[in-house]
Amino acid sequence: MDFRDNGKAIAAMLLAMAAFIFNDALVKLTYDQLPLGQIILVRSLISLAMIYVVCVVTGATRHFRHLLRPIVAWRTLGEVMATLLYLSALIRMPIANVTAILQVLPLAVTAVAAILFGAPVGWRRWTAIAVGFAGVLLIIRPGLEGFDAWSLLALASLAFIVLRDMSTQRMPSEIQTFGVTLVACVGVSLLGGGLVLIEGWQPMTGKAFLLLCGAATFLLIGYITLIFAMRLGDVAVVAPFRYSIILWAMLMGFVVWGDIPDVLTLAGTAIVVATGIYTFFRERRLAGAAGRNA
Repeated sequence: MDFRDNGKAIAAMLLAMAAFIFNDALVKLTYDQLPLGQIILVRSLISLAMIYVVCVVTGATRHFRHLLRPIVAWRTLGEVMATLLYLSALIRMPIANVTAILQVLPLAVTAVAAILFGAPVGWRRWTAIAVGFAGVLLIIRPGLEGFDAWSLLALASLAFIVLRDMSTQRMPSEIQTFGVTLVACVGVSLLGGGLVLIEGWQPMTGKAFLLLCGAATFLLIGYITLIFAMRLGDVAVVAPFRYSIILWAMLMGFVVWGDIPDVLTLAGTAIVVATGIYTFFRERRLAGAAGRNA
C-alpha cells in the first residue's frame, strides 16, 4: 500500500469522523426549536435530494432494480430503528457519552457473528468483548447517581446498528452504495413523517432550516469520506482512526455545551477504545494466518 494513499485515507477518516460529530451537534442544537420527528423528516428529505443527485451523476440509478432484494430491506430496518434510538438518546445526553457508547460496535459485531453465525471467536476476543462492555457500564453506570436512563437507548441502538452493518457486509457487489444510502434516506424520511403525525409540526425558522441543511450536508460528507478512506487506504492502518470521533465529540461537547466528562466516563471510554482496537487487530492477524494456511 502506497504511503501517500494511506496518508490521504487517514485524513479522509479524520474528516469523516468530524463530519459525523458536526451532524450530531447540529441535530442536537435544532432540538431546542423543533420536535424530533420534524428534525428527522426535514434532515432526511434534504439528504434524500442530495443523494439522489449523486445517484444520477454516478449512474447508480441504472442499478435500482437490485435494491428490491430482502437484504436491503433488513439493512434499512436497522438504519431506521438505529436512527430513532440513537437520536432520542443524543438530544438528551452529553454528545461525548453517547458517542463513546457506540464505540463498542466492533465488539458487538464480533459477538453476534459468533452467536448467530458460528464465527470462530477464541477466549482472547471473548475476554476483550467482556472487558469492552464493562467499559460501557462505567460510562452509563446503571444504579449509580450518574446514571442516565437515556443511555440505555444509545445501547439499544447498537442492536440495530449491528443489523445494519452485518446486512451491509452480506450484500452482493451489484447493490451499489449510493442506491442503498438512498433507500435508507427514504426509510428514515418515513420514520420522521410518522413521528410528525404523533408530535405535530412546529413553525420552522430560517435558522432551524439552515441547521438541518448543515446536518444533512455533514452527514453526506461523512458517508462519502468514510467510503473513500476505506477503499483507498490499508484497512489495518486506517480503521483505528475511527476512534478519533471520541476526541471530536469531547471537543464539541466542551465548546458548545460546556460538558466535561468525569473520570469514570473517561476510563470507560479508554477501555472501550482499547478493546475495540485489540479486537480489530486480532481478527486481522487470524485472517492473515488463515490465508497463509489456505
